[in-house]
Amino acid sequence: MADGGIPEPPRPPRRPKLKLRKWLRALHRDFGYVAVGLTFIYALSGLAVNHIADWDPNFESFEREYTVSTPLPTDDDAAAAAIVQQHAGIEGEPVDVYRVTDDLLEVTFEHRTLHITLGEGKVFEEGQEPRLFIRAANWLHLNRGKKAWTWFADGYAVVLLLLATSGIFMLPGRKGLAGRGAILIGLGIAVPLVYLSTVGSP
Repeated sequence: MADGGIPEPPRPPRRPKLKLRKWLRALHRDFGYVAVGLTFIYALSGLAVNHIADWDPNFESFEREYTVSTPLPTDDDAAAAAIVQQHAGIEGEPVDVYRVTDDLLEVTFEHRTLHITLGEGKVFEEGQEPRLFIRAANWLHLNRGKKAWTWFADGYAVVLLLLATSGIFMLPGRKGLAGRGAILIGLGIAVPLVYLSTVGSP
């Protein structure tokens, strides 16, 4: 009762709190965890491929010099086989075996070439070695695997859309879509549009 014995007017029933943002936060969190691994793969691969003019994102060039046991067989193919047998790092069959001069043999593999001075057993090796993780990430990013990966890539794209959409409505008020959020969304949309209007579209 209020002072004077007058009963207080009944308070209006409280409206149940909207649970939409609670569910959005939960979905955003869980889908975000699911997307972590693929996001690392696509982000690192994207950085690598974006600078393809400056470096080879799939292979790293190398040069080596070493000496093998002599004498080597006089037959070109036999000499190449003997050198490969002494070099544990070379796998597979030569693509080409070419006698450059009487004492110089050139043996070509898929990703390396051996220049061999037969009389001295000196080998100059040049070639490329795969950048293991980045090459695999690029392979996945560019969708060069089997068709099954297309479904994973599509699923990841859908997850990114869900993360972007749920993120828009997670926060209420001035920090959300009604305030700063709208400004930042507009900024994100404006960046590609301004760039296209500046450099021209395809």
